Amino acid sequence: MSRNFSDPGSSRKEHVKVTSEPKPGFLERLSETSGGMLIGLVTFLLAFYVLFTNEGRALRTARSLDEGLSLVVPLDSIHSISQQNEGRLVHLAGALSTSKPLFDPSYGLSIQAVKLKRNVEMYQWVEYEDSKEYEEDGEIKKETKYSYNTEWKSEVVNSRNFDREIGHKNPSAMAVESFTAVSPNVQIGSFVLSKGLVDRIDDFKQLSLSHLEDPHADVTRRENYFYHSDNPRRPEVGDLRVSFFYAGLSEDDPHLGSADRVTVIARQRGDQLVPYHTKSGDVLEILYPGDLSVEEVFQKEQEGNTMKTWALRAAGWLSMFVGISLMTRIFYTLVDWFPVVRELVSVGLKVFAVCVASSLSLLTISVGWLFYRPLWALLLMLLSAVPILVARTRVLPKKQQ
Repeated sequence: MSRNFSDPGSSRKEHVKVTSEPKPGFLERLSETSGGMLIGLVTFLLAFYVLFTNEGRALRTARSLDEGLSLVVPLDSIHSISQQNEGRLVHLAGALSTSKPLFDPSYGLSIQAVKLKRNVEMYQWVEYEDSKEYEEDGEIKKETKYSYNTEWKSEVVNSRNFDREIGHKNPSAMAVESFTAVSPNVQIGSFVLSKGLVDRIDDFKQLSLSHLEDPHADVTRRENYFYHSDNPRRPEVGDLRVSFFYAGLSEDDPHLGSADRVTVIARQRGDQLVPYHTKSGDVLEILYPGDLSVEEVFQKEQEGNTMKTWALRAAGWLSMFVGISLMTRIFYTLVDWFPVVRELVSVGLKVFAVCVASSLSLLTISVGWLFYRPLWALLLMLLSAVPILVARTRVLPKKQQ
């Protein structure tokens, strides 16, 4: 059952829909909980995989970085190629250069850079939902407010999925497409960068169009956009606007400034800079903007490895917590008819999930360290018992009371 409401006197494009369904019975809720238990089991097992493999990855990456720091050779000049460094890990810094400029003939634009990105946006209807559920007359009712607004979007918004498409219809495609052009040959001095290094040049900046003319009669330039619109100040649904971004300026430009400088650590193979494979099984192919010393580069890499390690640890713990919560939710469902007991059970299950997730996470991390850092692994194994012991010490006094 559903009902629609709208305010004909309002200037905002919005309406409200109310749907209702019978309140699920005990067996129905029990069935839903059983499905949640299966999802919880998968999430729980996934947490072990994430935590265990993350520790191995982190230690392997740290060893590879230590190996690289001990072997890297700073180059004296980026304009001469020394055969003594063939196959070795080298460090160099310098300005980017490309053989040819990148063009967009449709808009009469060219730039000497590593990458040129054309970003196309279309003025479209966008639907927003705001829902709330409540219980009334033994039924569960869901009230959803749908509101519509016109915005510039770089992806086509399918209006067929709107709750109410009439009056909010979008075109099915854009007449102009977005794309990114990449220079086929990127160098620092005499050295050619590998595809992996070029992929790391992704610090895009918007290109100013103030010095360009309108490319066509049906295209208007306003600020840093080309508009396919009769009136850019009052766009209509279906109008387009195009902006440009560049990364890795490879030549001094009077409007954009000096060519971008980067620092690279990679293996020298002839005049090419290619990936370096470490003994630990990792690949070193590093690029950072600016002029950095060897120590600064490897410090940044170690910091990045640490941040990734802790992020995956947090994700693994959260996955384990969610999995345990879903698997134990059946106990909450069994006492759902008794409000006071239900709240106590809910709190108890959350505390249980936090303690068990913390203990098992520490235990899994310690197993991952066992072959690399056995003393730390044993310490973590002992530490993994602390959350469970804390939980027990809080429960025993309550039982005695």
